[in-house]
Amino acid sequence: MIKKHVEGFREFIIENGVVGLAIGFVLAGAVTKLVAALVTDMINPFVGLILGQTKGIEKLTFHVGSATILLGSFISAIIDFTIVALVVYFGYKWLKLEKLKKQDEEKKKK
Repeated sequence: MIKKHVEGFREFIIENGVVGLAIGFVLAGAVTKLVAALVTDMINPFVGLILGQTKGIEKLTFHVGSATILLGSFISAIIDFTIVALVVYFGYKWLKLEKLKKQDEEKKKK
């Protein structure tokens, strides 16, 4: 009975791509750290120089009444998102995943 459940679990793992999904999560974590370091340590200081903030863009703020608007943090988040989106897009194109998707759809039609 246990052997049957182990086989069922093994088939579940293989058929549903659980291993690939797990690998994707691990790689996504690594890419996130890489992109965060790129943005924080390399891109934001240059943008900060352009905007007049020599200590980096995160320090860019302005005041409206008694409120402090953290504009630098928002700009940094936009840069992070843009870089992650570009990495995903070019990774998708580089791995030619759109062709795999088309092939899979053609197989389903047959």
